[in-house]
Amino acid sequence: MTGPVPTEPQPIEVVQPAATPTTRRVDLERGTGIAPYTAVLWDLDGTISDSAPGILNSLRAVLSSYGLPIPGDAELLKHVGPPIHETFAAYGLDPIEATERYRTIYRESDSFIGDPYPGVLQVIRDVHAAGIPQSTATSKPESSAAVILESYGVADQFLTITGASDDEVRSAKADVIEEALRRLDVAGVDLSNVLMIGDRFYDVQGSAAHGVPAVYVSWGYGRLGEEAGSVAVADSAERLRAFLALD
Repeated sequence: MTGPVPTEPQPIEVVQPAATPTTRRVDLERGTGIAPYTAVLWDLDGTISDSAPGILNSLRAVLSSYGLPIPGDAELLKHVGPPIHETFAAYGLDPIEATERYRTIYRESDSFIGDPYPGVLQVIRDVHAAGIPQSTATSKPESSAAVILESYGVADQFLTITGASDDEVRSAKADVIEEALRRLDVAGVDLSNVLMIGDRFYDVQGSAAHGVPAVYVSWGYGRLGEEAGSVAVADSAERLRAFLALD
């Protein structure tokens, strides 16, 4: 097995949607898109954590170890967000074996814990301080998500850290969101006005499947069009704070 393949950074130009001044009201089973919210769900990669450097380097290493050509960064970036085993299946690899290889490389990588996006950790702290229960809803393995949030010093701001199960049985975004909602419900959280925050269409569509509106953040790994169906687009932590009515 080879380690991460060093490459020169490639510029990635991705067109993102323009920010919206406010959220729009919707009438979903578990949310209106308008503050005050009774609970908040967070994606991790591309929303809280700039994890792309570690993920892309590890993807390159896995593909190289199988003798496959290495796509450019713009193509690899499309695989940040969905369950990683789906990526390897798309390349014709055994998804279980390739995922195990990927996780070993990724966890040993110097960039396993990416940098948090500017201002986002403070938003998480402020949501907690406002008494609003929070959970992650990430397709990253739950154990890895916990390590990253602990390193950021915000793990205790979440009522529950929900992610993919280690066996990947629960990894699709809609399934992870369903589990996050179940855990919050068991904890007695009011789920009448929940909001999802994420950077990919997986977040928007996965939350909608459970009647939860989503705010799309444009600092992550999505691109123009992925915001379709969201109630707003945030281009900064400050704008997100305003959407959450934290000021």
